[in-house]
Amino acid sequence: MTAPDWSGQRATRCVWCGSSFESAGVRRRYGRAICGHCGSGTTDPVPTAESLDAAYGDWYWPEAGQRFSLVGDRLLRFSRASMASRIDRVAPAGRILDVGAGEGTLINALAARGREVRGLERNSGHASIENREIHEIGEDGGFAGIVLWHSLEHMGAPRQIVTEAARLLEPGGVIFIAVPNLASLQAATFGDLWLHLDLPRHLFHPTSRALQAGLGEIGFEITRVSPTRAGQLVIGWLDGMVARLPGQLNLYHSLRRRLARRVEVGAGKRAAAIAAGVILLPFAVLAAGIEIVSGRPGTIYVEARRV
Repeated sequence: MTAPDWSGQRATRCVWCGSSFESAGVRRRYGRAICGHCGSGTTDPVPTAESLDAAYGDWYWPEAGQRFSLVGDRLLRFSRASMASRIDRVAPAGRILDVGAGEGTLINALAARGREVRGLERNSGHASIENREIHEIGEDGGFAGIVLWHSLEHMGAPRQIVTEAARLLEPGGVIFIAVPNLASLQAATFGDLWLHLDLPRHLFHPTSRALQAGLGEIGFEITRVSPTRAGQLVIGWLDGMVARLPGQLNLYHSLRRRLARRVEVGAGKRAAAIAAGVILLPFAVLAAGIEIVSGRPGTIYVEARRV
């Protein structure tokens, strides 16, 4: 595949461990550089702010707030309600901060459980979500829980984000992180076509081992690691399987609503992609089960307590 051109400047350091690629070694792959020290990936070349704005456009979070067809949005709300229940049980009493809050589904679910919530997201119209960065929150401490639910991979300085989270958490507070796993079986199987690479929107491509090691260095105690709670396992397999069929089918965008698609999908190809997905679903579930048992799931979920 031709190297992407998002800025023309090559990545020179790992965004997670900070190692210089010149001294630690690097493996260059399509759109990413793999650190020889920690094994995490950094999107390469480094996208400019303008190219990132273009990559998100107005389709990624449509104004209507509805992204998926069929029962997709309903399943999304169900999963966020389940996550809200988990956060409410695990975090001490107090405020919850959702960093990368999206359309506010998780915040709404937490508020419904009686939690005081704040969220951070770019260009959100939600009443409880602020268009600001985590380092712009002035108070030291005060949050019982901080959530990075499939948002840390979108951030160009993930180590600093987690360090800021440690500053804002009260002692005993919990950080909740869900991210794709670059060391997963599905990442190895689909390579440059892996759904969860999501270039250039994903700027950080962690492995489970590197994420946990970094959290420990920052001052967190890992309390739980789950191969299933981060979700998005089956769709990672299913999208890759459908993409390998003849006809250049795109299941992910076929499942999104028309205004929430980056690319236009004709009615025929959309029907074909969804039909193929239904047929291949049992195989995707089996593949997800295999990677869970192997310890190399497509996504990882970590809870860690501020010491």
